Formats: sequence, C-alpha cells, structure tokens
Amino acid sequence: MSHSRAQNAKHPAGSSGKGAAPPRLVAWEVTRKCGLSCRHCRAAANKGPYPGELSTGKCFQVIDEIAGVGRPIVILTGGDPMLRENIYEIARYGTEKGLKMVMSPCGTLLNEENASRLKEAGIDRISISIDGATARTHDDFRRVPGAFADALKGITEAGKAGIEVQINTTVTRVNLPELKDILRLAIDLGAVAFHPFLLVPTGRGKELADQELSPEEYEETLNWVYDQRDTVPLHFKPTCAPHYYRILRQRAHEEGLKVNPQTFGMDARAKGCLGGQGFCFISYRGEVQICGFLDVKCGDLKEQSFSEVWRDSPVFKQMRDLDSYHGRCGCCEYRRFCGGCRARAFEVTGDYLGEEPFCVYEPKARKKS
Repeated sequence: MSHSRAQNAKHPAGSSGKGAAPPRLVAWEVTRKCGLSCRHCRAAANKGPYPGELSTGKCFQVIDEIAGVGRPIVILTGGDPMLRENIYEIARYGTEKGLKMVMSPCGTLLNEENASRLKEAGIDRISISIDGATARTHDDFRRVPGAFADALKGITEAGKAGIEVQINTTVTRVNLPELKDILRLAIDLGAVAFHPFLLVPTGRGKELADQELSPEEYEETLNWVYDQRDTVPLHFKPTCAPHYYRILRQRAHEEGLKVNPQTFGMDARAKGCLGGQGFCFISYRGEVQICGFLDVKCGDLKEQSFSEVWRDSPVFKQMRDLDSYHGRCGCCEYRRFCGGCRARAFEVTGDYLGEEPFCVYEPKARKKS
C-alpha cells in the first residue's frame, strides 16, 4: 500500500483526538549541522548550512507548547546539537518549564567547560554513539579519523560534570561481532545505559542495506540481549527493535516469570514502537514525524501548535489504532507490546502500516489480508 492510500485508511472514531495520551518522549533535531559523516545517518547530515532552522524565540514557543501538552522527556538531537550556538539557552528554558531535558551529541565537541554548562542548563543525561569497540571500527563507521578518541574523551568530561551517559550503537553485520566488547566498554566507561539500535535503512543508511542483519540474526541478537539483562550493571535494551518486547514476554512465559516492574523493571512498562503514540520527532525546520526514521510529514510547527499536531494528525491517529495495521502486525497477539517498526515497514514496502519486515514470528491468529 502506498503512503497516500495508508493516509486514507480508516481509524475508529475517538481513537485519539483530545483523548490522546500525552507524549512520553520528544526527539528534537535542533540543528542538522554535524562535523561527522556517519554511514548510517538518517539525515545524511554534514556541516551545512541548513536554511530554515527554527529561531530561538520559536524554539521557546515550541517548548511552551510541549509543556502545555505534558511533561515528556525532550531529547535535543541533531546533527550535533552542540553546534547550535544557543543550545544552552534552549536546554535551560526547557528545564525551567519543568521538562526533563536530555541530549544526544556526537561527543566529539564535549570538553570540561561545555559539559559544565550543559549540567548547569539542566542536562542530566546524554547519549553518545559508540559503533565499534576499537578506533578502527568506530572511525570507519563515523568516517572521521579520531572520532573514537574524541567520543571517549567527551564521555569522560560528561561524567566529571555529573552528567549520566548512555551509550548507543547502531548494529550491522560489520560490528555485530564486537557487540559484547562494546557492552563491556560501556560498563568500563561508567555508562548508566547501553542501547543497541537495529539499523533502519534511511538517509545514508540505505547504503548499508547489505550490512543489515537478517530477520534470523535479529532474533538471535535480541535473545542475546535478553540473556544479558540480569548480568550487567546498567540498563540494557535494544532500540528500533520493537519485537524485543515480544521476545521478552515469550522468554518470561517459558521461565515462569511475570512481566512486572518487580521482575523486569522499566522494561515491563515499555513498548516497542512508540511513534505517534508516546513519541514523536521534530525536525530542525519544525516539521513533525512519528520518528526521525520515517520521513512522512505529520505536521508543521511553523503553521500549527504542537498540541494540534499531537492530538489531530491523521498519521498519529493511525499509529494509535493498532488493530488497523496490515499483515502479521495487525493480528499479532503481541501487537500492543511490539507494534513492529513503522519506519522499516515503510522503507521496505512503502506502507507505514505494513508488517515488520524483519520479524520471524508467525501470529497465532490468521493473517489479515
């Protein structure tokens, strides 16, 4: 099904609108400028310039509008958000409005001075990507010599400033053999969380299609993540891998465990794909999407308020009606825990309501036509 046909798909009355739950996470690309040239970059970002970036005043207005809808975690991202000159003012303004402001910088620009400024602005956690256990693998992935050493230095400076660090890794067949070593590196660096991201082939990531894990390799990797959950001193969970929450429940059932906060912590309440349901993405130009990997415009904050887009976007309403998903995802008994990756479905089939193309599970119910 094409994008236009998917937009016209029916959704039940009252499935969202004013009754929509408030967002839990908002990822905001405050700038697309970046000093790296990463192989997987969804935005194919570079040094720019990128016309149309929201002004400081407009950024403050957007923060006001987000705070008027709920109290989500706001992830300041990019590009490299450190390249936005007024990033500290934006972070501080959000903090003063009662929002939990976090950041996803490249790490290469972090030093003692600006790490302290981030902390003073209310940034208590950052996420930095490490895509190889060695400089050779990481720098090749980031396509900038010295990126690995600079990222490690940035992590150290963030820790000294009292900022928690989360390590992210985009998993491909190239660095999959190093995943255990990257996990160990994250622990040694004092990270509080390690989130391996399963590749969504958008932007420059399309060039890595031949390096993407097969559905069977995904399944094996996600089961390995489950096996590690009680053996590591940090929060370890995959991202852009919604079927992990199906695997978690399957494995828990096999082991006679109940999926609740006492046994699985925050993962017991987590859901796979939150796009348009508890999560959305704002581009540097103010365009809203269900996530950064699904390049389908759902609203424009230069023309609409955040609350209007969050409540009334037709695409968001479709995302919230899980029973209307197509193929296996629409009839899977785990759909409310997983939901499938909408961005991968769109990239592979052109249908963002389509079934997750990298999931091996066959639902017990008969497939929807």
